[in-house]
This record gives sequence, C-alpha cells and structure tokens, in this order.
Amino acid sequence: MPAERIRDHAGQGATTVAAHRRRLRADRARQLADLLRHQVLTGGFPDGTLPHEAALGADYRATRGTVRQALDLLRAEGLVERLPGVGTVVVAQKYPHGLDRLMGLAETLREHGQVSNEIRTVGPVAAPAPVAERLRVPPGADVLYIERLRRLDGLPLSLDLTYVPLDLGTALLGADLENTDVFRLLEAITGQPLGHAEITLEAVNADAHSAAVLQAPRGAAVLMLERLTHLADGRPVDLEFIRFRGDRITMSGLLHRSR
Repeated sequence: MPAERIRDHAGQGATTVAAHRRRLRADRARQLADLLRHQVLTGGFPDGTLPHEAALGADYRATRGTVRQALDLLRAEGLVERLPGVGTVVVAQKYPHGLDRLMGLAETLREHGQVSNEIRTVGPVAAPAPVAERLRVPPGADVLYIERLRRLDGLPLSLDLTYVPLDLGTALLGADLENTDVFRLLEAITGQPLGHAEITLEAVNADAHSAAVLQAPRGAAVLMLERLTHLADGRPVDLEFIRFRGDRITMSGLLHRSR
C-alpha cells in the first residue's frame, strides 16, 4: 500500500476514534444529567447548592469533563445556574403534577402556593364535531367554552381551554370561576363525584398566542394535556386542552403492572 494511502487510512481511523470518544462522552453527560435532574427536582440538594464538580465526579464515577457537560445541559434547561464564588445552585421553579389522581390544579398544587384563574373567555359556542362526539351532545349543539390563564403565586403556569355541556355550563356562568376549580363546581352542580378521566400528554411547540399568554419564548416546548373527565355515572362532562409551561411543571404518577 502506498505511503500516502497508509497515512490517509491512519488519519481516517484517528478521526473515527475521536468522534467515537466524543459521542461516548456526550452519552455519559446525558446519562449523568438525567440522574442529577431527578435530584434537582425532588429536593435532593436541600441547601440548593450542588456538590463541587470533583465530588460529583467521584460520586458518579465520571470525569470532570463529563460532569461539566452534564451541568451545561441542566443550565440550558434552566434548572441550575453557576454563581461565582458559590458554585452550581438550583434555580428551578418546577412544580409536581400527579397523573394518578383526578384532581383540579388548585387541589394538586395546594401545598406549593395559591392558584388563581384569569378568565379570558367564557360563553356558549357551537361544539366542533370532535367536541360534540366526545361530550356526547348533538352535532352543532352549544357547549360552554372557557379559556383560563392559570397562575401559581402570580407566575403563569398553564393555559386551559375547556368545553362543558351547556346544561351544566349554564350554572357555571354564575359561579366563581376565578377562585374555584371547575371540577369542584361540576360536583356541586351535579350532586355526584367525578369518576375517571382519559388523558393524553405530549410535548408541542407553543404557538404565538399561547407563548404570549404564558410569557414563554415563541416556539418553546409546552406540555399539552388533553383530558376528558366523566362523572361517577360515566357521563363525560369536561373536555380540556391544557398547555403547561414545560419549564415550570413536572408530571409524575404511580403505575401498576396488570396481571
């Protein structure tokens, strides 16, 4: 093999090895970031300060470069910040939202602050076909539409779009929607508890309107929770499309394996 080809082959091999090492380092940084993220969001650092990079490296058997890359990932998510003379501190403002209990937002976050509702729109609208089908009302029938911006201690948290059958929605028009969860009001109106809900959770990009209302960057990822809630007798009474700021909420639940 000519000397030039040998050198080219050796150079390509070195480049491949270097790329492989960079990929492995990035993989390890992502794995470490996942472990540290859990600690950050569950109060694993009670004083709000992460251990020094050397201590983290020793605890997780990671190189200093890997630790730095992992912390960079958490900084990019807005979970931690580097303060000169202090170190890496937790700055996250994420709140837990359980997925294994059927509760309103104020009930869910009662231990974390005061939930307030800004009623942006409320009134009867002709039900779009998918809404009518899911709420089991005649096509084109009026339903009550409610749009609320929900805040926790004044901080924008979610934009909720809600559809309710009009026979129940009429009573909601005179209710205190600014300070009371719709779930509680529906139980009071119907005289029976809520039973179950079907949910879908996915990440979507915030449109211009949602981003402006939530005071989030346009195009930022938000958590979209679609929920159809039924009374205990099985009647569907509340169809919601809820956009949560992904940087302020974390979803969790307890799942059991069926046998």
